[in-house]
Amino acid sequence: MKTLQNHIGGTWTDSHSGSFLDLVNPTTEETIAQLPAGSPDDVDQAVGAAVAAHTAWAALPVADRVARIQASAGRIAEHADELAELEYREMGKPVGLGRMFLDGAIATLKASAAEALSYPFEENLSLPDGSRTRILRHPVGVAALITPWNFPVPMVLGALGPLLAAGNTVVVKPSERSPLATARLFELLDLPAGVVNLVLGDARAGKPLVGHEHVGLVHFTGSVAAGRQVGAESGELLHRAILELGGKDPVVVDADVDVAATAQAVAFGAFVNTGQICTSMERIYVHQDIAEAFVDALVEASQAYAMGDGLAEGAMFGPLVDERQRSIVHHHVQDAVSRGATVRTGGQIPDRLGFFYPATVLTNVDDTMLVMTEETFGPIAPIVVVPTFEEGLKQASGTEFGLAATVFTQNPKHMDAASRIPAGVVWVNQWQGGGPERLYEPAGASGMGATGSSAAYDAATRPASTHIAAAPVQEPTATATAEPVVEASR
Repeated sequence: MKTLQNHIGGTWTDSHSGSFLDLVNPTTEETIAQLPAGSPDDVDQAVGAAVAAHTAWAALPVADRVARIQASAGRIAEHADELAELEYREMGKPVGLGRMFLDGAIATLKASAAEALSYPFEENLSLPDGSRTRILRHPVGVAALITPWNFPVPMVLGALGPLLAAGNTVVVKPSERSPLATARLFELLDLPAGVVNLVLGDARAGKPLVGHEHVGLVHFTGSVAAGRQVGAESGELLHRAILELGGKDPVVVDADVDVAATAQAVAFGAFVNTGQICTSMERIYVHQDIAEAFVDALVEASQAYAMGDGLAEGAMFGPLVDERQRSIVHHHVQDAVSRGATVRTGGQIPDRLGFFYPATVLTNVDDTMLVMTEETFGPIAPIVVVPTFEEGLKQASGTEFGLAATVFTQNPKHMDAASRIPAGVVWVNQWQGGGPERLYEPAGASGMGATGSSAAYDAATRPASTHIAAAPVQEPTATATAEPVVEASR
């Protein structure tokens, strides 16, 4: 059985931790690897390597840094099938689906790194009095990148480009529930030693990394509870933090939509990757005029998300990441049923190997139920019938979360009204729309810190101004001659 190592200063290194964690394949329930639980010594070594590499990396011309990142992106693309299979083995994502997200993440890495070529790392402003101000954006130094288990490699690639292209060095700590593909990623990155470092483990690695005195920026994606702890620790140290936390994303379905097409879209948003996406559709508000037809269509659409072989072509639905996550999902369903919800399809743990859970549609739900108030992170589609589109918007907005939201409507006024939902991203008629130009910041308990477009570079750099006054003009004195001084020619 393979035992994973840290990658520090360009070298694969055994952990100082004396404890190890099992990595279990959620499809077969077999232990496929072990990883260190993590230790402060591991973190100190990784941060030290990043500090040592920072000066030389930051001194490189921006174009050189971008070229190195782009070259790594090319190598990663050559191994995308292998990385997708590793993600399938460690967290159950079907290979074809994993490859689709990996392709998107590699494209994002290239595009976000290229943005550095036009980003204003230096600006010179001239003022009417003859003075000038020079604004330089310096890298923050060492960034800690802590990523979640649901998109092991894409989440690293999505953040890495701006951090590195801006001149920072990075310590990556992936989730202990899915470190395998990320470890392989580090074998593909061809960057100077210490520029990117990998430290493995659970909170025994995460906490000392967040609290390390030489970490200037923490980029964290994970649960609200863990994010609050990261934010508090970073605030105590006066270190910058970007937090993308949980979501309970709503969908509002208007009366004028194509019912069958919209049901297909909602099924995809609720069930793809077994509902294990931060922006999965977890609350669905449907106009009463089409509610009955929509529920029937969604139940029918859910049948396409059958529990099966994640290696099969076109597979979109795998197991949940582990038994713990399946227990949370099933508890939410049981709680809803005990409070009066109706299961239209799914809702039972299957009698089979693996941590599978079926695509589940619930009706007669309300805000007394966990499935409507807490992040489920599973293939559950709870439906609330609303009398008007406005009521749908109101209920969609009634949550502490504010990551993303989706609205389906053909009414231009309703399209405009969709922006009233307090969320970082609102999609109209297309879930997961937009590209690298998208700029957003989570609202409420879903996090803080703007990302996307140039905002990622704003977060990865620290602006500093140097003001240069105009040379003082000497006033003539009474003894001064008005005759010009002329140098003798030779």
